[in-house]
Amino acid sequence: MKMTKEVVDKRRKKIMQKIQVKGTVDVEELASELNVTPLTIRRDLQYWEDMGAVERFYGGAKLVQNFVEHDVDPNEAYKHAIAKFAATFVDDGDTIFINTSSTALLIIKYIIGKRVTIITNNGKAIFCDHDPNVQIVMTGGELRFPKETMTGDFALNNLQRVKANKAFLGCNGFDSEVGMSTAILPEVIINEAMISRCSGAAFILADATKINYVHQFVVAKPDSFAYLITDTRVPAEQIEEFEEKGILVKQLDPLLNYKK
Repeated sequence: MKMTKEVVDKRRKKIMQKIQVKGTVDVEELASELNVTPLTIRRDLQYWEDMGAVERFYGGAKLVQNFVEHDVDPNEAYKHAIAKFAATFVDDGDTIFINTSSTALLIIKYIIGKRVTIITNNGKAIFCDHDPNVQIVMTGGELRFPKETMTGDFALNNLQRVKANKAFLGCNGFDSEVGMSTAILPEVIINEAMISRCSGAAFILADATKINYVHQFVVAKPDSFAYLITDTRVPAEQIEEFEEKGILVKQLDPLLNYKK
């Protein structure tokens, strides 16, 4: 009988938990303990090796050490997966908006070999490594710490003088009824401007910790966005709620072999 994705994912998570605790695992022992064939275990270990989490050897596998370092922030690998996938929607010649989201900011490193103009109010963009064909334009404005965001009338006035053909926005919360929300009031009007000044598709980037949460300040309704890019930790019933709103949803596994 064919295994469901839920059963496979659950088994693979158990295997990873054991590898993290023990450092190394044995195929035959895992097969006996989990009541599956050694071939199934080898396929599961291949999956984790493809993700950059383990290194296989004859009869078993061992944990890749930098996976332990990356896993300090359990969301970081998901954020990189979301950003890397979002970057595939960026075309040569695009002008795009990126807001103060740490996930959205990661898109910059994954835009390769394309002439792209990025307009952002995220002060941390200054420190991002990027392809030489990528031009970064800062909105200016009042610099707020600790996020190094730029807000206020100056930032807003500059945004109202430009247009982008795509917008990639992160959030503090994205709910299927309320939509996009943030915990920082001055960012509301900037995000609204990015959405309204975007002539093409708007993408919302939100890992599972942001889904179906509502923060103090609402930015935009769900149907303001054509796409939701999130991760596989979001339950299917919640995904269906967004799809019923006409939003295209992509769920991603963590990108465990990302580079900082």
